[in-house]
Amino acid sequence: MSLPAHLGLRLLVIAMLCLAGAVAWTSWEAHASLHWEAVTSADRIAAQLARQPGLGSAGPATIAAPTPQPAPAILTLLPGICADIHLGVELPRRVCGDWDGLNAAPAWLGEVLAQAADAAPPTRTIVYRERTIGSVTAWPDPMAAAARVWRRVRMASGLALGLVAATVLLNWLAVARLVAPAGRIVQGLESLDAARIRSPLPRFTAGEFDRIALACNALADRLISAEAERAHLLQRLVTVQDEERQALARDLHDAFGQCLAAAGARAAAIELSAPLDREDLREDARGIEAVVATMRESLRGALARLELPDLAEAGLADALRSLVTDWRAQLRAGPALHLDVTGDLAGMPADTSASLYRVAQELLTNALRHGQPSRVFLRLDRAGAGTRAVTLTLDDDGGGDVARTASAAGRGLVGIRARLAALGGSLSLTGTGSGIRACATIPATG
Repeated sequence: MSLPAHLGLRLLVIAMLCLAGAVAWTSWEAHASLHWEAVTSADRIAAQLARQPGLGSAGPATIAAPTPQPAPAILTLLPGICADIHLGVELPRRVCGDWDGLNAAPAWLGEVLAQAADAAPPTRTIVYRERTIGSVTAWPDPMAAAARVWRRVRMASGLALGLVAATVLLNWLAVARLVAPAGRIVQGLESLDAARIRSPLPRFTAGEFDRIALACNALADRLISAEAERAHLLQRLVTVQDEERQALARDLHDAFGQCLAAAGARAAAIELSAPLDREDLREDARGIEAVVATMRESLRGALARLELPDLAEAGLADALRSLVTDWRAQLRAGPALHLDVTGDLAGMPADTSASLYRVAQELLTNALRHGQPSRVFLRLDRAGAGTRAVTLTLDDDGGGDVARTASAAGRGLVGIRARLAALGGSLSLTGTGSGIRACATIPATG
């Protein structure tokens, strides 16, 4: 839920509580007003009857009752108020103020007010010539009281609901406008890891959002700088590794190559100079020559893996064909190897070509040594106009597991990812049902 929605919902809850309070206050005030009117009516009726003579007998020892006459007009009884008048030995009389009967309230409200009515309604004595001749008891008529309370509650509720609606709407508009920069800031944060080129966040009117935007811009600058430094270090690491491989290859060729050549020559000399009756000596010499030949073959393979071919002269496509040919010669009756090169590889940077060759070399080694494929497809493709990305894909049917391969502790995939990351590329592993598909993608510009 968005921040304006949260604030609007909380404001609505507060407004509803205020509305409930307003309704309760209005109901209480209406009830108090009715009680006051009942008290006022009782006081006025008692005072009026006390001023009128000839109201009838007030008891056996009082004034003789005159000829019966109509009851005096009650001019002080308020609308909706009823009163019981007791005068001496006369029968009680009940009078009620005029009530138009309009705006009738719901029945349940009348029942609630009837239950909440005063247990002891206000009563006033009637004193005529310093003698008590009767009493007056007044109370609000339940239906008239309910109608009055209902009218006031409706008025207060309507006004409160109108204010609530206006307040919530205006607050929504104000808060939505106020927090609008938050969406822009979130977009800026989400785009930090998308590309090296970004657009800085603008300045905002609200001071808090403006400080957040400045902090985000500073963070983005630091991240871009750190990413550039990391890419530079990775590139340097890859370069150093290649230089170490080349130096190691030269040392192996110069040192071990000469030693193996010398050992082979000594074995051949021993074989030729051995006496005719020393067949065992000649046999040992031939065994040494076989071991030396095996070591030479192993050294040749190691040098092939360590040395980087002259890609500037031969080109990446020819270097990959030579790599596949060497593997075919080593495997002989092993799995079928297929190479497919598409797209224009001209003008590719040297570091990109070298990294792609090393990645292909490592992927082939992993597929052929750690699996049992019957076929391996290696494809190199450079896209057309636009991104001009270079994609190297290897498919095999060796039945490997992607999760286990991705989480393996070996250094092969780690080195591949480091090489690709140094050039802004990436590696993805997906299962094909029968094996694994490894896809390495590098921007052509490196």
